[in-house]
Amino acid sequence: MRFFSDNAAPVHPAVLAALADANVLDTAYDGDAWSKQLDGRFSDLFDADVRALWVPSGTSANCLALAALCPPHGAIICHRDAHIQNDECGAPEFYTHGAKLLLAEGPGAKLTPGAIQGVLDATRNDVHQVQPHAISITNATEYGLVYTPAEVAAIGDLARARGLGLHMDGARFANAIAHLECAPADVTWRAGVDALSFGFVKNGGMSAECLIFFRPELADATLYRRKRAGLLLSKGRYLAAQILAMLDNDLWIENARTANAGATMLAEAAGDRLVNPVEANEVFLRVSPEEAARLRALGFDFYDWGPGEARLVISWNQHAESIAPLARAIARL
Repeated sequence: MRFFSDNAAPVHPAVLAALADANVLDTAYDGDAWSKQLDGRFSDLFDADVRALWVPSGTSANCLALAALCPPHGAIICHRDAHIQNDECGAPEFYTHGAKLLLAEGPGAKLTPGAIQGVLDATRNDVHQVQPHAISITNATEYGLVYTPAEVAAIGDLARARGLGLHMDGARFANAIAHLECAPADVTWRAGVDALSFGFVKNGGMSAECLIFFRPELADATLYRRKRAGLLLSKGRYLAAQILAMLDNDLWIENARTANAGATMLAEAAGDRLVNPVEANEVFLRVSPEEAARLRALGFDFYDWGPGEARLVISWNQHAESIAPLARAIARL
């Protein structure tokens, strides 16, 4: 009955079992047997040499990535509705020691090369204006839309042409890949992405996300930034164990497919109430306050998303039988 946020979903049993298995004496911080596997496991997943660092939150993953790509005197171009702009309490500016966010527009919280170029064109190349150093995109976006490999590559080409780094906020990266049915590499480093915040908490994890650097040299200074920010946990094996459990047997993608399928089920019931196409595990509906109250009176929990809209989020553990009552209730509105 709860469709408020996938952040509130239970932890997958395989993750809990992995935590129990890691509950033995080992080296502290990131020198343990679990943490040492991350570079290799993610290099295999992305078919490239990468550096993988565990962190305890998506905000820290995003902000450490941006600090690696942008100096304190620089700027990061992102969408006006990006999570780093609206929902991270100034953390990007804090972690970068003062970098500025430059905001662009685009439907469904998606950036386009044209929107980015507009920001670049409006910035004079002189010491009196902050200069862009990076671009940040979110896949899937805050409105549940997915960037295709071609769309990312178009932004990646612009980034390279202008000497900018490219970061991808992948809090729901698994849901994007489940929708695209492509290799993870196709929508990341092959398309020009330099750093990825790979989300696990929303997808069945407990307290671990992973920061992936496709330019491995970016990890060197980030190790120090992670420590300085108080994010180098002394028992890091518990974070690494969660991540490895999600990678085992492709659990990360199976969980995302389940959540996406549930969102598709609600989308079919919603019909022309949909605000955006449903491409991941989020559904945005047009509902009046009275209709929202009717749904809540039936016991359904969801997020009001501005006047006359609601957001419904499907979690990895919500299957058809638990979603069907909401689908019927929406169809009857």
